[in-house]
Amino acid sequence: MPGVGGRLNAHAARVREGVALSGADLDSRMSRSWRDAERAVFWLSRPGRPDSAPSLEGRTEADLAIVGGGFTGLWAAIQAKEDDPGRDVVLLEGSTIAFGGSGRNGGFCDQTLTHGLPNGLERFPRELEAIEGEARESFAGLAASVARYQIECDWVDHGELIVARQRHELAWVDGAVTLLRRFGHDAEILDREQTRAEVDSPTYLGSFWKRGGSAMVDPARLAWGLARVARTLGVRIHEGTEVTALGSDGAGVTLTTPGGRVRAGRVVLGTNAFPPLMRQIRRYVLPVYDYVLVTEPLTGAERESVGWAERQGIGDMGNRFHYYRTTDDGRILWGGYDAVYHWRGRVDLRFEDRPRTFDMLARHFYETFPQLVDVRFSHRWAGAIDTCSRFSVFFGTGLEGRLAYAAGYTGMGVGASRWGARVALDLVDGRDTPRTRLDLVREKPLPFPPEPLRSVGVALTVRALARADRHQGRRGPWLKVLDAVGLGFDS
Repeated sequence: MPGVGGRLNAHAARVREGVALSGADLDSRMSRSWRDAERAVFWLSRPGRPDSAPSLEGRTEADLAIVGGGFTGLWAAIQAKEDDPGRDVVLLEGSTIAFGGSGRNGGFCDQTLTHGLPNGLERFPRELEAIEGEARESFAGLAASVARYQIECDWVDHGELIVARQRHELAWVDGAVTLLRRFGHDAEILDREQTRAEVDSPTYLGSFWKRGGSAMVDPARLAWGLARVARTLGVRIHEGTEVTALGSDGAGVTLTTPGGRVRAGRVVLGTNAFPPLMRQIRRYVLPVYDYVLVTEPLTGAERESVGWAERQGIGDMGNRFHYYRTTDDGRILWGGYDAVYHWRGRVDLRFEDRPRTFDMLARHFYETFPQLVDVRFSHRWAGAIDTCSRFSVFFGTGLEGRLAYAAGYTGMGVGASRWGARVALDLVDGRDTPRTRLDLVREKPLPFPPEPLRSVGVALTVRALARADRHQGRRGPWLKVLDAVGLGFDS
């Protein structure tokens, strides 16, 4: 557009002086900015998608069957073959590789297994040191696998910048860095000027930079790369193959699909937010929808007005938080804040288009980066997060120990799923390891109540979190009750 650079530079100068867009201007731009955006997952619509694997037709047998072609299933397949190249492994995916949460996330890959140190310290204080050791080892193994198998997935390991936008959050910055350093993390406090020198927003009052244990990644390309590796190792992958039933079959398990059957000695489930094949999982998983916008590529002048040379991931410190990052082609991905639950935990493609949430996200984007007044959004989508009451992965077994599952990552599965898959393999193979002896593995989260209490509880919690953000972070009566019974969240 002619003259955009000049207008941007002039506007950026006003922004640095503390001048923001008016409410009316924001409303006008918000309503236009995303209406023409493609209703598609940016990651999954990029070039490079591999050809789909054939669906299963007929009957077959395997030593190990894996249900789900997301990160948990793919890592389980790869690690099973790395452990024992002679093991016959088949992976069944109902749609396409990375169709679910593994391809719909923001591409934040963090080493945490407990959804942050505060949440881990609250729930597993006795063994958090051991859990952190497992987390460091697994994250390093993930990065090493990306390099060893030459997976081209835009891996950028410059850490994450967590920003304070309200004055009471500055005290949280100090506490977070103290805790991170206690457990050996490289973390640095940045004041307002230092923060804005990294990424320029008039809303930033300060931040901390967690320099290690966090990377940005193209999640679809990571999943496609893992599928390629799995095939190279000898895993048989069938896409478009929904498993509709499981049942014991002598010393094995039968998996029924529309086109055939698999008889396997062992089974690993990695279906996460989707309706589980094991009914017991339903008590513990609450699918909530998360929404994302991606901008068109920024011009050189627009990129210069923001900075962001290091391409760190960014999150803010509110209870209802945003996450955002840049892409390799110069866009900004902007998501989070809203979490939408549907009656009885329904997961449906119809829930992915929610205009009022996209309006809100667009408004928040312009409030954060008013210098990007001419930027529009090219993609919009949503996906279900497999939330559990402790906000970190949990495990279980079934069918007399011949089946194991991992679920409940609560948005942190890009990094934690490699470890989750490793534990699931240990469990299904009956291995007694330091991992399987952890309370994190042996104990279940508190189950969610049945409907209608489940929906009422979600609505009350969302309102209470919003109220706390408006009142200097003070947790009201409802949040204190959740804290007391072990359902509160502090990440």
